[in-house]
Amino acid sequence: MYRLIRYVKRNRKKSLVVLALLIAYYFCLPRQLFKDPAATVITGNSNELLGALIADDGQWRFPESDSIPDKFKTCILQFEDEYFYKHPGFNPISIFKALKQNLNSGSVKRGGSTITQQVIRLSRKGQSRTYIEKFKEIILATRLELRLSKDNILNLYASHAPFGGNVVGIDAASWRYFNRSSYNLSWAESATLAVLPNAPSLIYPGKKQKHLLNKRNRLLKKLFKNGTIDELTYELSIAEGLPQKPYPLPQSAPHLLQKVAKKNKGERIKTTIDISLQKQANIIVKQHYNLLKQNEIYNISVLVLDVNTREVLTYIGNSPTDKAHQKSVDIIDKPRSTGSILKPFLYTSMLDAGDLLPNTLVADVPTQFGSYQPENFNQSYDGAVHANEALSRSLNVPAVRMLQDFGLDRFYHYLKQLKLKDLRYNANHYGLSLVLGGAESNLWDLCKSYAAMASTLNHYNENSSQYFTNEFIQPIYNSESNINFGKLTNEKTVFDAASIYLTFESMKQVNRPESDESWEFYDSSQDIAWKTGTSFGFRDAWAIGTTKDYVVGVWVGNADGEGRPGLVGVQTAAPILFDIFDILPKSDWFSKPYDEMFEVNICKKSGYRASSICDDTEQRYIQVSGQKTEPCPFHKLVHLDTSQRFQVNSSCEAISNINNTPWFVLPPLQAYYFQNKNPFYKPLPPYRNDCTESSGVSMEFIYPNQQSTIFLPKDFDGNTNDLVLKVAHSKPELELYWYIDNQFVGSTKDIHDMAVLPSDGEHIITVVDALGNELKHKITISE
Repeated sequence: MYRLIRYVKRNRKKSLVVLALLIAYYFCLPRQLFKDPAATVITGNSNELLGALIADDGQWRFPESDSIPDKFKTCILQFEDEYFYKHPGFNPISIFKALKQNLNSGSVKRGGSTITQQVIRLSRKGQSRTYIEKFKEIILATRLELRLSKDNILNLYASHAPFGGNVVGIDAASWRYFNRSSYNLSWAESATLAVLPNAPSLIYPGKKQKHLLNKRNRLLKKLFKNGTIDELTYELSIAEGLPQKPYPLPQSAPHLLQKVAKKNKGERIKTTIDISLQKQANIIVKQHYNLLKQNEIYNISVLVLDVNTREVLTYIGNSPTDKAHQKSVDIIDKPRSTGSILKPFLYTSMLDAGDLLPNTLVADVPTQFGSYQPENFNQSYDGAVHANEALSRSLNVPAVRMLQDFGLDRFYHYLKQLKLKDLRYNANHYGLSLVLGGAESNLWDLCKSYAAMASTLNHYNENSSQYFTNEFIQPIYNSESNINFGKLTNEKTVFDAASIYLTFESMKQVNRPESDESWEFYDSSQDIAWKTGTSFGFRDAWAIGTTKDYVVGVWVGNADGEGRPGLVGVQTAAPILFDIFDILPKSDWFSKPYDEMFEVNICKKSGYRASSICDDTEQRYIQVSGQKTEPCPFHKLVHLDTSQRFQVNSSCEAISNINNTPWFVLPPLQAYYFQNKNPFYKPLPPYRNDCTESSGVSMEFIYPNQQSTIFLPKDFDGNTNDLVLKVAHSKPELELYWYIDNQFVGSTKDIHDMAVLPSDGEHIITVVDALGNELKHKITISE
């Protein structure tokens, strides 16, 4: 060290020159050798290629790989640079032989470049092949050897070497020429690709195939002679043909590829997609698309989530339609009218808040809220229906009445906690139609919400009756993303576990499509909580279902919003849903969250908590919050005579002869529709003639609704048809007196239908019963 210092002091100029050269040598190599744009590549969860988007410069150039297959590595070293792992970046012997041959021939016949030098040459695009340039390559190659390991240099070469046409790199070449991963190539295929960078134009279909075959076979023979492959492998290898045309790259999830390219352009992303499931789902969608397009329904999207990991297993953004029908549009994250798909959220919200029990009777009668008049899909009414049945049958009128009772703002608050991004306006903007499709959402958010509900229930049962704080998290499609459910807590996130469980129990009863009608009788079938939705005008058909482990969401329609007859959830989306579930592993049903439930006595007929006079009860588990619901309001004690045919009271019967009997009584309008579908419903017996009737009489209009505008049709003779007024009375045997604008028009008894022909304009209809009870309605008649 002392001598070195003395030498530097004595030879300062020489030392400065050497230092300058060392600095120049150190910085002579660019920090980043290759700046070419790369293709965006996505793979499945097992690294299978799902699809690729060509690089911006029009080249099929995959992102750099950190390893290369052993077969290709052996072939390329044997063909290009046998002493790769021994030289410092250049091979003096090869250079000398090349120089001698070139001088003797008077032209460049041999390059003598090592793989390291070729990496440098590939990075220095457009440079002429001169001796000066060759000297620069040698200097830069030695510098590259000091920076990177031999394996890294080899990976660089394999990733950037030209393989003919617009194909760059071993990964892209193996898919373009052999339609499979480079790790699955044979010896013959690996040898073919190994000789191509030396003369990439040989791969053009139909051109110089013999020359390429000879080069490949010479390399295979070399491998045989040095013992790399045995004789049988050699014979089989030389018998293999050459690729004749480039293959199109796989496009199993093109819309997910578009989604990835927006954030990770030019990168290789390993996704969570199960490629086997994705391919099977693609086939299912194509089959249904071929049927649906006959009805001019062209677009389908499907999303499958793993409930436990929240990973996206299948992503089909659109059907295999054509450009004229928006083939490239990814519908999964596009806002569409929800139809009835939000009804389970209302049901769960009411259970969670303690405003409802699963079997509670809710009214299903003609209903009008101002100018809004909801109707059931089948345009009929049940009078009263159990809440869980209203959900499973997707009845619109009970849903709107439940929303009215629960409160629009309260329900909207629950929906906002689900983080549905397309709910952009306040609750009043949507009104009561919110639960029937007045709002928009997308398949991603809806599946996310159903998965979060299923996961909430799973986690509650798996973690000593505790919840996670971050349950309603976004699903992931990048395998490197991490799911963080947050911390365990005793407090629910949005819905309590019991309310979710009871909702899923109701959704399990939804009538399946015709092909699955008798599903419960097959051992291979599984319980699925599912729901369909159909938007106004038949523009959107939905079906979303969940098991303990998987959520499947399906949307069917036209991307341009065109409605079509028959575009109904249960007819178009549901069959796809169940075909997808058939290819998924079977799941057990959810465990009952006993710690969030309470066993109580329930009135069988009304579904309310049984009162002391309910005559038919059963023990059922309800959510803890349901304990605050009122006792059954539909049972009351009725005083009957000894024959039990008439009602009596103390005015006409001795108290000792009066039988106090529990009786299930619905309000008149509900009873009117209810008894048409429930023949065993027994109306109250009439009072005996000698009795003075007590209070409790009620009546309601069946038709028309309050404040409604009525258009009277004309017959073939041009005469205007009558308007038939209808009233339901709790005591139909009483006589009713009818008035229009205080003008008496007639009376009815038993069946209270009155045909009238009012003039155009506003009218007040008044009905008075024999006991003096009065009912008024305002209507407008218009031609």
